[in-house]
Amino acid sequence: MNTSTRRRLLTVIGTPVAALALWAVAVPVAGVTLTVQTGGTPQTTGPVAVMVASLLAGLAGWALLAVLERWTARPTRIWTIIALVVLALSLLGPIGSAVGTAATLVLLLMHLVVGAVLVPGLAGPRS
Repeated sequence: MNTSTRRRLLTVIGTPVAALALWAVAVPVAGVTLTVQTGGTPQTTGPVAVMVASLLAGLAGWALLAVLERWTARPTRIWTIIALVVLALSLLGPIGSAVGTAATLVLLLMHLVVGAVLVPGLAGPRS
């Protein structure tokens, strides 16, 4: 396994770890209830949802980057722009669906933490 693949694998694994660390501080320690309205029904965001969503985001990002590396001349630049646009759009989710200020802030921060791990981790130099 080359250095680039190892770094990207660790990034994808580290993303849910970072998101779960934030969840652990916000929910059990600080007592924030992460409730969102989905289809008019309130749902609590638990650790499994946090883990799965952040892991899927990492895998999707890596897959897109692999496709871009194969078919474009400037894959990292294109990927970074797409990743930042997707991150910005993802922030609309908590703003529109979170129940309460604390839940909104924690979910926004969680999205930003996932982006802060994925963007530099996946877009780093190829080896």
